[in-house]
Amino acid sequence: MDKLLSTIESPSDLKRLSADELNQLADEMREALCNLVSTRTAHFASNLGVVELCLALHTTFDFLRDRLVWDTGHQIYPHKMITGRYHEFSTMRTKGGLMGYPNPNESPYDLFMTGHAGCSVSCVLGLKSGDDLLRGDEQRHAVAVIGDGAFPSGIVWEALNNTGGLKKKLIVILNDNEMSICPRVGGLADYLDRLRMSPFYMGLKSEVVRLLDAVPGGESVEKFLLQAKDSIKAGLHGGMLFEELGLRYIGPVDGHNIGQLQKYLRLVKDLEEPVLLHVITEKGHGFKPAAEDPVFFHTPAPFEREDDNVVSIKTSSSRAYTHAASEAILEQMQADARVTVMTAAMCQGNKLEKVRETFPERFFDTGICESHAVAFAAGQAKAGLRPIVDIYSTFLQRSFDQLFQEVALQNLPVVFMLDRAGLTGPDGPTHHGVFDFGYLRLLPNFVVMAPGDEQDLQAMLPFALGQDGPVSIRYPKAAAERHERTVAPLELGRGEVMQWGDDIMLIACGAMLGNCLRAAETLRAEGFDVGVINARFVKPLDRELIFKALESCSVVLTVEEAALAGGFGSAVVEAAADAGLDVRHLRRLGVPDHFVEHGDRNELLADLNLDAQGIARAAREQAERQGLTVSGSRRRVS
Repeated sequence: MDKLLSTIESPSDLKRLSADELNQLADEMREALCNLVSTRTAHFASNLGVVELCLALHTTFDFLRDRLVWDTGHQIYPHKMITGRYHEFSTMRTKGGLMGYPNPNESPYDLFMTGHAGCSVSCVLGLKSGDDLLRGDEQRHAVAVIGDGAFPSGIVWEALNNTGGLKKKLIVILNDNEMSICPRVGGLADYLDRLRMSPFYMGLKSEVVRLLDAVPGGESVEKFLLQAKDSIKAGLHGGMLFEELGLRYIGPVDGHNIGQLQKYLRLVKDLEEPVLLHVITEKGHGFKPAAEDPVFFHTPAPFEREDDNVVSIKTSSSRAYTHAASEAILEQMQADARVTVMTAAMCQGNKLEKVRETFPERFFDTGICESHAVAFAAGQAKAGLRPIVDIYSTFLQRSFDQLFQEVALQNLPVVFMLDRAGLTGPDGPTHHGVFDFGYLRLLPNFVVMAPGDEQDLQAMLPFALGQDGPVSIRYPKAAAERHERTVAPLELGRGEVMQWGDDIMLIACGAMLGNCLRAAETLRAEGFDVGVINARFVKPLDRELIFKALESCSVVLTVEEAALAGGFGSAVVEAAADAGLDVRHLRRLGVPDHFVEHGDRNELLADLNLDAQGIARAAREQAERQGLTVSGSRRRVS
């Protein structure tokens, strides 16, 4: 059902549609979202909730000249449908297809690649300031759409403070659906609930709408009422936080009424001051199962449906590293009352629901406030607790200064569980967790670990909690592997020899162990004597074992699902150089110095020579360079 949607090539096509046709178009857009999620995992409930808001924005502004930034960018799907990309919509989140976030390479309507939350107000304020300086009298409107889950981020309040001080004409649309990925938390959530539910002010708003509909020039009437409302709102809401910061507050407004949204957008468009427009939406709106369970339907597995009912869900039976990590956390919390866990609005993503239910007093969801989460954990550690910060690798980057100042510098025992480390597949470059080795191993006092399989992961958490300083453990968004062996006990800075081989040694860092073992089987079948080392530690390195491999093996490959710049292979080269060792027979495999696009994780690993076939191929190439033959006669470069 895309009778209207299939005719929309750009937002200018919306202007010919009547109010009824816009509502029909909204229905068609929701149908397209349902059809997409029947084929692959994609962001769903959040996009269902912004359809009318998207249409109202694009029928009120011209975003080829005006400015628009969506925050967080996973609510971008309706915007993509009406900005010339509907005919490619079925390619969403596939390799070579549309990205699941804004992408300036796809369209001039996408200004920033916004996969992390909270930066929209800062970016839009910068755009507005730049436009004013460079273009003078040319009026360009600037709009940031930010969800209530992203709103508590520290950078948002830095930007709002700056906005109020500069008094730039700026529009901040707070898309309030009472949710982050999970239900929102904290004092700001309570404050927004009071704004949503105030019966007196909601009544006043209904009266305003009635007057607007009944009186010619009604928008002037509303402006008059807005100028008179400060004392009323101060009494209702304790001084109106936003207005005290210097932003005109307007709302709440029904986010599923296109006509009313257009009316209020025209109003704020004409105001010569920074404005916060509070829009109330329902996450999952228009599809009953998603509205009733927006947490599950944030990024659901593909499902089949009949009308407004889910018939079946195509769930995976494989056990993920995330499940193993959450079970290990629960086990340690059961064993030691000092152990706490905190996450930054990722309870569901990190599979911590059972932890939250079992130990509610020791579970802390800080909201999308990673810097605070890390400093908060540092405070708990200083008090004598053993906090675990369970967070995505890509999101931990947001707290780098706290990792340095509050944790590493104080040498506090905080354990960091880095989920989604490595290539996260269809989420793409905003979410690939490939930089954590580089930004963690440079900090003194940090121990940096990478489990080779699920058995390693389960052993590493109690080991980490037993250390007297900070420790990180990283693992991928992937099915957990178990490599049968007599598992070597964990010792600080010690790797594990899976098998020794004098021709080729593959030093696997983290979850690349499985692909290295499979590559080794291929190479052995070709006649090479191949060994595999499970590095386990990035810092401290097992110098003794690595140096032995460099001195006795004809070819050595380091293999990591991380950025080569500053990564595990770099650490090996640095250590070898300091020891005066020859490294001309060493080759590093990992993520090169460019951002990796979205696609299936296995496809991306293959592109980067990090699958078993690619590792074997790279080993052969290096063997050829070293003059190594299958017969076993070897010649090292002199």
